[in-house]
Amino acid sequence: SGHLIFFFFFLVLQCSFMSTCTYSFNPCLPTGSSSMISMCQTGCATCSALNGCLSCKPRLFFHLEHDGIQQRGTCVSSCPRGHYGVRSPHINTCTRCKSDCASCFSENFCTHCHPGHFLFRGRCYATCPKGLMPNPALRECTVHCEVGEWSDWGPCLQKQGLRAYRKGQETRTRQVLQNPSVHGNTCPHLSEFRKCVFKKRQGKNNKKKTYKTTMKIR
Repeated sequence: SGHLIFFFFFLVLQCSFMSTCTYSFNPCLPTGSSSMISMCQTGCATCSALNGCLSCKPRLFFHLEHDGIQQRGTCVSSCPRGHYGVRSPHINTCTRCKSDCASCFSENFCTHCHPGHFLFRGRCYATCPKGLMPNPALRECTVHCEVGEWSDWGPCLQKQGLRAYRKGQETRTRQVLQNPSVHGNTCPHLSEFRKCVFKKRQGKNNKKKTYKTTMKIR
């Protein structure tokens, strides 16, 4: 009986230095055994008592959690903030974003920046590019809408009216030069139209164009 107790504690001591064992009825089992899998966290394909998950079930991401100097593997359906997922035929992993990036979609596309940096087109800047306004609350470079000059008034397009007068309208437009960012100022209206009237003069082909001051916008 004493020998059995000593042997049991000897096995437990050996297991504490091995990465591919767990505590069960048999205190040390190889990774991948049915008893080992039953002790793994949800999502793990293989694991160890010391290091947590060693591999993950299909479509899950392998992520290393830091606890001081110790690291333990976990399997997650989506990577935590500050990491992005990388899929490969053999293993899906969570990779840390760049140092100035608080969260990201991929290695080269940030979605949020750390304090002191400003987001613009997927990158984090210490100072915003020329012409952009830093927004410390949102940590982004705000882009406001810019529009060009009005075009000339277009031709007077006639409408059905009285026999002596031909009513119509003419339009002018302007183009967007810079689309705004999510929190930038929206674009103003891009087209205007005003009424115009063709009045017949003596002579079959001579027409006089006059304007009413009423103007509408779209």
